[in-house]
Amino acid sequence: MMVRLKDIAQRANVSVMTVSKALRDAADVSEATKLRIRKLAQEMGYVPDSAAQGLRTRTTRSFGIIISTTTNPIFARVLMAIEQRAYEMGYDMVLTHSHDLPEREERCIYRLLSRRVDGIFISPVYRLSNEAQAYQELENRETPVIILGHTAGFCSNFLNIETDDVQGSYDVTQHLLAEGHRRIAFLSGPLAAPWTQERLEGYRRALREHGIDPDDKLVFQAGRTVEDGITATMQMISEKSDATAVQAVNDLVAVGCMRVLINQGLKIPEDMAVAGFGNLLISENAPMALTTTRQPKFTLGTAAMEAMLALLNNERPSSRRLPAPLLVRKSTGTAPARSALSELTPSSQKTI
Repeated sequence: MMVRLKDIAQRANVSVMTVSKALRDAADVSEATKLRIRKLAQEMGYVPDSAAQGLRTRTTRSFGIIISTTTNPIFARVLMAIEQRAYEMGYDMVLTHSHDLPEREERCIYRLLSRRVDGIFISPVYRLSNEAQAYQELENRETPVIILGHTAGFCSNFLNIETDDVQGSYDVTQHLLAEGHRRIAFLSGPLAAPWTQERLEGYRRALREHGIDPDDKLVFQAGRTVEDGITATMQMISEKSDATAVQAVNDLVAVGCMRVLINQGLKIPEDMAVAGFGNLLISENAPMALTTTRQPKFTLGTAAMEAMLALLNNERPSSRRLPAPLLVRKSTGTAPARSALSELTPSSQKTI
């Protein structure tokens, strides 16, 4: 049976209004009375009706989050940071998944709006269009929104917290160049994603600074998964690439690449250097400890929550761009005299 304020009032021999004020820490109720009523409410198993409180305060003490999927390891620590701070503040979290589908993302947005959440964190589904109706609705309603990652045309009017992917990727390429590599392949990500373009730009910028013209024949379309890395690396081998190093758009793609190279009988880093981006847990436990960047996932989540709280306080915080420092591990080393890929013959190539 649910315990009501009326039940507590009868046991405490006070009015229902006094119980309500005591539980809300109102100034016109003595501390002794507050303590007595709170203790009694706890003993009786009283649970506040959050829906009723929301009607009074016009808030729900809840946030919505939209990410692609929780199986994407990049979100684990981001969500941990957001949820930890929300819990400390007495907020609930409503988690939804877009599965990288624009139409599903829009449904998630409308569902969160129908639940009257106090704010929404969104890792966008990137599309080539500069407009998206659901995002326009968020802007029209003046809903507090924090973009987790880079903005694009359809969400450019919202505050965002992102990683400096240009500099992070630039540092990876600089490291490979310093090891003597001049033919560096790049396994790219989804074309519509701004982080793909930034990481590709960092790679190209470092090459140009070393007097090397970027070669489109060394850029292979991959994606974001281990399987994408496998497919792109098999294409790189079939095209007789002369690369001595591979720079992958993220750690999962890099791990897929390493699996193929090892399966082909190549040694990492003696025959081929491999680097990633993101410092996922898998990067330290890959076939060879992976050189990568430390993407500040927990810091990003913390910064996103700080920005959200500022918006709720009617402040106007700025978007933030967080550094992703280089982590050099065993998967990269001095460039070999010639590319081992070009020495693979059709008969020697293995499937994976």
